[in-house]
Amino acid sequence: MKFFVDTADTKDIADLAASGLIDGVTTNPSLIAKSGRPFAEVIAEICALTPGPVSAEVVATDYDGMIKEGRKLAKIASNVTVKLPLTLDGLKACKTLTGDGTQVNVTLCFSANQALLAAKAGATFISPFIGRLDDIHLDGMELIHEIRQIYDNYLFDTEILAASIRTANHVKQCALAGADVMTAPPAVIKSLVNHPLTDKGLEIFLADAKKAGIKV
Repeated sequence: MKFFVDTADTKDIADLAASGLIDGVTTNPSLIAKSGRPFAEVIAEICALTPGPVSAEVVATDYDGMIKEGRKLAKIASNVTVKLPLTLDGLKACKTLTGDGTQVNVTLCFSANQALLAAKAGATFISPFIGRLDDIHLDGMELIHEIRQIYDNYLFDTEILAASIRTANHVKQCALAGADVMTAPPAVIKSLVNHPLTDKGLEIFLADAKKAGIKV
């Protein structure tokens, strides 16, 4: 499973990229707004930090606007993935942009039927939002299982990009369900390394090494 980091903070991206833990980046207008910097400038900097896909989202809601913005975003760098909303105009724009050879991430997916439509429109990635479904007392992980079965049934190439990841357990469940990609905030990705027994074991090893005078 590929790991994307969901942020527009270039310091966090550079840190994780140096560790080799991430394969791409997802952003959205809300994350870019927090940076207080020009949209295209931030996307260009992120694209230079990782060779993997970098999702940059349009803000237009009509087909013509999405095509205009999508083509503009695609010119920023070769690894830009244009992010489109899961609407009829978004699906139409997806078909056109993928026809241009541009990678497309169809976002705000909350049902298996929506995911099926995105795959038929040629989406590179589909982004089901796990956490937001959990927020309204639905099982977000069930959606990942449903999409996985449908895509496997019909051999769709669209990759399942599990989004709205809130916890380390979400990451594990996505891996077990067969998600192709997961995207999470930097803090969640970094938390995956944590385990109390690892900390305890390291503490014991270091204490024993000090007691024995071991130096490397």
